[in-house]
Amino acid sequence: MWSKIWAMRASLSALERYDRSAVAAAAQVMRHYSTSFSLATRLLSPQVRVDIRNLYAMVRTADEIVDAGLDPHDAAALLDAYEATVRHSPSQRFHTDPIVHAYALSARRCGFKDDHVAQFFSSMRSDLTRSTHTQESFEDYICGSAEVIGLLCVDAFFSGGPRPEGVDNGARRLGAAFQKINFLRDLHEDSAELGRSYFPSLPDPTRLDEEAKAAIIADIRTDLSEARTATALLPRGSRIGVAAATALFTELTDLLEATPAADIMETRVSVPAARKAILVSRAAAGALR
Repeated sequence: MWSKIWAMRASLSALERYDRSAVAAAAQVMRHYSTSFSLATRLLSPQVRVDIRNLYAMVRTADEIVDAGLDPHDAAALLDAYEATVRHSPSQRFHTDPIVHAYALSARRCGFKDDHVAQFFSSMRSDLTRSTHTQESFEDYICGSAEVIGLLCVDAFFSGGPRPEGVDNGARRLGAAFQKINFLRDLHEDSAELGRSYFPSLPDPTRLDEEAKAAIIADIRTDLSEARTATALLPRGSRIGVAAATALFTELTDLLEATPAADIMETRVSVPAARKAILVSRAAAGALR
């Protein structure tokens, strides 16, 4: 066995070995930060799985820059530099940063659009300057931080080629739903630790009542409903993983709805690991019908 492994390694060029190392690093980022996404991506076809993990690792790195508690001026400078590196990365074959290197591999293969990447970084930048949102700024933030990520995922699903009508809207709605679910779950953490309040319907982020929670849940369910109509339009190699991710976040929505508003401000609601496994299995079976 070891002779075969060494023979395979010997057959790879130095650049190919680095490609694999960078891709492995990106996968580790996803495993560390999101068990739900990590579990769902296992159901994607191999190449799509790699591309989604590479995209996630880049996005997560940018998010950590603004959430790390750095001096705002230092964080802004780091984010500006990282954005420039990321947006230039597809034109360069080698990067000393393994995450950027992995992202660039997928950006070239999938044809990620630069304006979508720019929108994403614009939303990240607003986290350094804005602590509350109007309805307009909230919608802009959701678009840049989540909806365009959904569109980039579609680029990966269809390898940068044409896609059926309705897929893009479904991707935007699913991205929006995932982001709003995270905002609701992390309401206390965002307010207490990061000093941010995303929902414009909550003038006091330290207080959540049942009426406000119900309105947020209803909005999330509308997004999820619209997103589901597009899942069947995806290639089979992507459809199962997207269905699994949707099932996991729908379950989290159900748990948030069942949790008293006051408790959401005290505890972080999550889907138990055993339940996640069941949901993923059911979603996979359903998507194959």
